[in-house]
Amino acid sequence: MKRLFDLTVSLILFFGLSPIFIVIAFLVKKKLGSPVIFKQIRPGLFGKPFYLYKFRTMTDEKDSQGELLPDYIRLTTFGKFLRKYSLDEYPQLWNVIKGELSLVGPRPLLVEYLPLYTKEQSLRHNVRPGITGWAQINGRNSISWEEKFDLDVWYVHNRSFFFDLKILFLTIFKVLSSQGINQPGKATVESFTGSKNSSVGGGHG
Repeated sequence: MKRLFDLTVSLILFFGLSPIFIVIAFLVKKKLGSPVIFKQIRPGLFGKPFYLYKFRTMTDEKDSQGELLPDYIRLTTFGKFLRKYSLDEYPQLWNVIKGELSLVGPRPLLVEYLPLYTKEQSLRHNVRPGITGWAQINGRNSISWEEKFDLDVWYVHNRSFFFDLKILFLTIFKVLSSQGINQPGKATVESFTGSKNSSVGGGHG
């Protein structure tokens, strides 16, 4: 039922919102340059890698040594707007259609984080990752990595179709209220370097 729901809703949104996608793509091209779509390898179900798609939100500005400038410099006002209302996430509907993502699940993070997870935290990969999830509606980037993984693992153990519906509805309100977009004091979010605790706690049910 979950996969059928994901596929049906994603197809409707992908083609129904295509005029909006075209406008966003045009604006990204004009304001931020090419490529319009940012793609990056992320770990999917059981850690299997796939390309995640987003609208780009940052420029490619570099310093005199050819290194990319910090995120807070490259993240433009337009890029912040896309992130504020999660408009940069829309291309991920194609990932859902392909079966690499679900509408609801733990967010797919960076591949280099895989060896840093505790055994308990690694359970977040036992389900297909999602565009939104339990951690996203309970703090998003305003909470610690440990708290995010706590919520992700709790979702893995307590997931259900109706729980997914609840998360989707709550996501709409979170996006409209623009809560938890960035880590406090950061342009985006700090990298995960490993857990301070040896195990993850018991969830936020």
